[in-house]
Amino acid sequence: MGQGCAPLILTAVSRSLGSFAPPPPDSDSDSRRFPLPPFPQLTFATSFSRSPTAAAALSWALGNKRASMAAPQPSYPPLEERPLRDTICLFDVDGTLTPARLDASPEMLATLAALRQKCAIGFVGGSDLAKQQEQIGRPAGNVPVTALFDFCFAENGLTAYKLGQELPSNSFIRWIGEDQYKQLVNFILHYLADLDVPVKRGTFVEFRNGMINVSPVGRNASTQERNDFEAFDRSAGVRRAFVQALRDRFPDLGLTYSIGGQISFDVFPAGWDKTYCLKHLEDEARKPGGVEYKSIHFFGDKAFEGGNDWEIYSDPRTIGHAVKSPDDTVRILKDLFHL
Repeated sequence: MGQGCAPLILTAVSRSLGSFAPPPPDSDSDSRRFPLPPFPQLTFATSFSRSPTAAAALSWALGNKRASMAAPQPSYPPLEERPLRDTICLFDVDGTLTPARLDASPEMLATLAALRQKCAIGFVGGSDLAKQQEQIGRPAGNVPVTALFDFCFAENGLTAYKLGQELPSNSFIRWIGEDQYKQLVNFILHYLADLDVPVKRGTFVEFRNGMINVSPVGRNASTQERNDFEAFDRSAGVRRAFVQALRDRFPDLGLTYSIGGQISFDVFPAGWDKTYCLKHLEDEARKPGGVEYKSIHFFGDKAFEGGNDWEIYSDPRTIGHAVKSPDDTVRILKDLFHL
């Protein structure tokens, strides 16, 4: 089949995509069987394997069929035209927007979309962007998570986006140097080897762009194992003791240790906690057309001293809100912003 047949093929496919349905049952037909497709579709089927143009036509037709069924993405006013122009809401992820390492609920996604019509919104997570995509972007219909927020601050802002555009980043390994990094990780691995916890799984040290994440039980633990370890750690204080051992061993490295989530703690340079993201907001405000945020609301569930939300929660530049769960976050947002 020549390439000149592509329009005919496309027409045949477009006409037949919505018409291939079972007939109503009657005395002369079996309702479980399908009628033969129209002749043009038969012509297409027999020619498909021999024609790259035909394959492209099918791909185009199917793609447009899917696109027509996809829900349109909402639009939002420009940042400088939001009703609460000088207000931004920043959110921790695990325990605040989602259950730990699980998906955001439809109610949470709808609440954030409604809030974004009024003011700027952003998340500040310790994990990398891929995990935030899994927890927020995927349940939103595989929409890029960078399209769901005005500001995205992964790894406390060491990886950052504004309106889908990447902002300048920084690197933990470049800051600490390879030799000191190896000393740090070797000590952690020796400590883990001697540590007695209920279970051990895999990925005990996760290297990230702006930090390392250390988990006594391993980040490969199941949801139930995470819940069990969190309950065990409340009484045993495994992570607190681990952090103290690191402080004692490396007093001169200038590191901060921050307990977060259910099973781990972060290690990063002093000042690279979640307040790091505020530097991006200040830098963006100084650019032409930038917005200065005078009211910066932060919502987090680890808003206690030693928790990984504490520094930004207690920072004088923010208005801190300690939450107990994602449902609590939704409740506070609806009350505070009349959603």
